[in-house]
Amino acid sequence: MIVIMKVNASSEAIDRVQQEIEKLSYEHHLIEGATRTVIGVLGNKPLRGKQHLQSLPEVADVMEVSSPYKLASREWKQADTIVKVGSASIGGDRVSVIAGPCSIESYEQTKTVGEVVKAAGGNLLRGGAFKPRTSPYSFQGLGEEGLKIINQVGKEVGLPTVVEVTDTEVMDVCVEYTDMLQIGTRNMQNYTLLKEAARTMKPILLKRGMSATINETLLAAEYILNEGNDQVVLCERGIRTFVDHTRNTLDVSAIPAFNRLSHLPVIVDPSHAAGKRHKVLPLALAGVAAGAHGVMVEVHPNPEQALSDGPQQLVPEDFKDLVDRIRIVAQAVGRELD
Repeated sequence: MIVIMKVNASSEAIDRVQQEIEKLSYEHHLIEGATRTVIGVLGNKPLRGKQHLQSLPEVADVMEVSSPYKLASREWKQADTIVKVGSASIGGDRVSVIAGPCSIESYEQTKTVGEVVKAAGGNLLRGGAFKPRTSPYSFQGLGEEGLKIINQVGKEVGLPTVVEVTDTEVMDVCVEYTDMLQIGTRNMQNYTLLKEAARTMKPILLKRGMSATINETLLAAEYILNEGNDQVVLCERGIRTFVDHTRNTLDVSAIPAFNRLSHLPVIVDPSHAAGKRHKVLPLALAGVAAGAHGVMVEVHPNPEQALSDGPQQLVPEDFKDLVDRIRIVAQAVGRELD
């Protein structure tokens, strides 16, 4: 449940309410607004003490949270969460662009792409150092060497970096070299990994599982939020369906659903949904038009020579065109390119 304090309640009154919540053996989470403070109450069901909390002098109301995901829900927090990643931010009324190669292959390749992303107006540089590939014979990434490369390039071009963490064993080294941790679709319900990533207090980019429902995705985010890390970005990257004309089916309808149900920002990944570069641009624009707070795409200077997912990676010229078109669509729906 949530305790809604009266407008401009004093800090002493808020402390008293938190102490009363602790006496009931529950956890409390403080959410501070411009004029009103809300205190979330978490504990095993059934929650008791509602009438007692309502009777406290500076409490305006106490409400039950009906969603199975508490901390991620709009009931818990009405205002949009803005996720800070270094000098960049994701959420609110701005649209962010995250771009970079599927796999970090060399310093030269990553630097070329980093300069393109920066010059075109991108906000974050992404790249894969540990690659969870379907086949054990496919390129598995450069590992720590790749992390060092993207860390160096990010600093040189002035962009925060996003890297996927695939296992708890590589958590520490990923935290050392990147600004934001990505949890991939295969790991969306790897709850041990989610909790470990959350405890680093790094911003988390959580991709929807390829067969996951909206509720399952938000409950996965709940694992991160429950560890005290509220810097979570959701990512719609396409789900597995019966169609064979595209790699995955981009669920554009999930974007307004996430925005209605949760305060967390949501971005769209048309590269993994499409699987073909000629489909990336229209899917990206559809995502922004549907309310996405950002777009994440893959870019490579020579996709034909890429060590992974070459067919879906944009060439630099197409990426520049994509950013220009995103700017137009963002303005059309009342948003602005960050």
